Amino acid sequence: MLALYGHPFSSYTQKVLTALHENGTPYELRSLDPAEPAHHAAEWRRHWPLAKFPVLVDGEHTVVESSIVIEHLQLAHPGPVPLIPADPVAALPVRFMDRFFDLHVMAPMQHAVNGALTGDPTKRAEAGAWAAEKLDAAYAWLEGELTGRTWATGDAFTMADCAAAPALFYADWTHPIAANYPQLRAYRARLLARPSFARAVEGGRPYRHYFPLGAPDRD
Repeated sequence: MLALYGHPFSSYTQKVLTALHENGTPYELRSLDPAEPAHHAAEWRRHWPLAKFPVLVDGEHTVVESSIVIEHLQLAHPGPVPLIPADPVAALPVRFMDRFFDLHVMAPMQHAVNGALTGDPTKRAEAGAWAAEKLDAAYAWLEGELTGRTWATGDAFTMADCAAAPALFYADWTHPIAANYPQLRAYRARLLARPSFARAVEGGRPYRHYFPLGAPDRD
């Protein structure tokens, strides 16, 4: 049984959970919530001393970083949904969009969250303003890029969508996607309706009080 160390409310944990659910891959989530058994955290730190999650333990292999975990799953535990195209040329847009959502949507969202976690109103406002500027630029680019597509790179659900789902989920809470981005808003709605991500969202629902910017009463 694969062991995944992470938190149900964590965006990067949800990214990997979406990939696992998409292919019905059996796994055990060893939650790192403070209310869970302390030995989970001890095992996690033993496997990955840098103390970042998610971490996948597959037998003797410890796999870290969400994109690499998904790559590992495709190689070692392939399922009916290929999340990365076998053709290396076709795989490049998937890998690019995966990085785009992590670096240009998830990262600004996290910056705003980190600013709020300081408890300093000035730092919160500065981080929020910086995140809003970066997210507006990302939203505008995505609006054009997604035109005519069902998923991030076309008709197939891929690793890029596993990254997009939690990134846009939390980014819209942080800096709402404006009505003049209908393509992006519709894409976010499709991601929320995808059973693999919907399951991840439900798993994180009890922890919404952790969101320092205030989780909206929706989604």
